[in-house]
Amino acid sequence: MVPYWMSRTQLLLGDETTKQLMNKNVLVVGLGGVGGICAEIIARAGVGKMTIVDGDTVDLSNCNRQIAALYSTEKQLKTEVMAARLKDINPQIELKVIAEFIKEARTVEIIESGNYDFAVDCIDTLTPKVWLIKTCVDRKIPIVSSLGAGGKVDPSQIQVVDIADSYKCKLARYVRKYLHKEGIMTGVTVVFSPEDIDGDKVVVTEKAFPKKSIIGTISYMPAIFGCLTASVVIRHLYSKE
Repeated sequence: MVPYWMSRTQLLLGDETTKQLMNKNVLVVGLGGVGGICAEIIARAGVGKMTIVDGDTVDLSNCNRQIAALYSTEKQLKTEVMAARLKDINPQIELKVIAEFIKEARTVEIIESGNYDFAVDCIDTLTPKVWLIKTCVDRKIPIVSSLGAGGKVDPSQIQVVDIADSYKCKLARYVRKYLHKEGIMTGVTVVFSPEDIDGDKVVVTEKAFPKKSIIGTISYMPAIFGCLTASVVIRHLYSKE
């Protein structure tokens, strides 16, 4: 039975399609500016089972763009904040919470134990990002990857394309390079923007560890990336049996 809170989704998509979403299982890795809103949108669409992964805590500098970030949630694990939100949206959701920065072996373990219908990459560091993509591609699990949202202000330039068709995005270039080394040239959907970045808006600092720099951001761009990324997942799930 479709619950009342999903009645507007049911009206739009119909009974059977809505029930399909309720029976799907999605993995979201990375709960920052893109991943937090992406996870929430997927949950609000009625996906019945999710795993959320992130090892970070809320910093007040996240308040300009991250849905988990409030003064009241400072220093809390992003997974804990998002888990509370998702359960408050859908009390029946089957939710697995992994408060870790996952690396190679752990990524494989999570993927192989999850029976996921779709995976979402919202990681902002290169090596674990590429490893997650490769792990999913090798196991034929559909995945969508969000690329660089930082330093950009024009949402009209955001595109959903195959990784092979991404361009003028530094993160996309590195992801393509490392995937090519693994023999992966195409077949990965990405959300990216070719908008030019002002180099003056990037600061190299040790405070960004494990990343090497901090880049300026605006409130709406990561959220739009997240919504588009979620739309890829949702539309795939209800169009596939």
